[in-house]
Amino acid sequence: MLELAVLGLLKEKSMHGYELKKRLDEQLGHFWRISYGSLYPSLKRLAADGTIEISSPQGETSRRKNVYHITPKGEEAFTDMLESGGVNIADRDQFMLRFAFSRYMQPETRKRLLEGRRGYLQERLLAMSASLKRMRDRMDEYSQELMQYGVNETEHDIRWLTDMLAAEESGRGTAKKKKTATTRERAPRRPRSSNRTPKGLVDNPAAPRTGNLPSAQGKPAGL
Repeated sequence: MLELAVLGLLKEKSMHGYELKKRLDEQLGHFWRISYGSLYPSLKRLAADGTIEISSPQGETSRRKNVYHITPKGEEAFTDMLESGGVNIADRDQFMLRFAFSRYMQPETRKRLLEGRRGYLQERLLAMSASLKRMRDRMDEYSQELMQYGVNETEHDIRWLTDMLAAEESGRGTAKKKKTATTRERAPRRPRSSNRTPKGLVDNPAAPRTGNLPSAQGKPAGL
């Protein structure tokens, strides 16, 4: 899992170890914690495999100053790991990690990932609801609340996945946005308002502001 995350971030830009750790925490830390003790051995393995390269700018040899770059082999390895169907869909961390880089997936793979996770959660929800109904009379109120929390959380995740799948089916509204932009580009421009007196009208400061004016003064000549 860590190798996938490292290659995915290095695919975006080359980084030194400290920056890479910071990006891992920022992007994935809300559901997965990574330590330096696991990061650097992973970088060492990836370098040995030829999926990343290490450079030391300005002759620095300190590990902290080393900059890591993804290689063409690493690009291929990242795609293979991302597109493979070996993910454990019941493992929340594995799903979330794959989903974090789903913009690099083929649409069919992304759809299978979302559908697989939703199917698992739907089965889990049925089992949880049945257990809650069966055991409600034998549980204290705190245990009931805990089980209900699990039901609510699972229902929320199912709705979220359903919305994501609907967005995939509609192409995330891209076609609609293009159509709207094109319509705006082709829309005629509104004429600017002007305080000038139309040609052919007499601008007489002494004329009254109200009352019936002769038709010749009420509109441009020729109308």
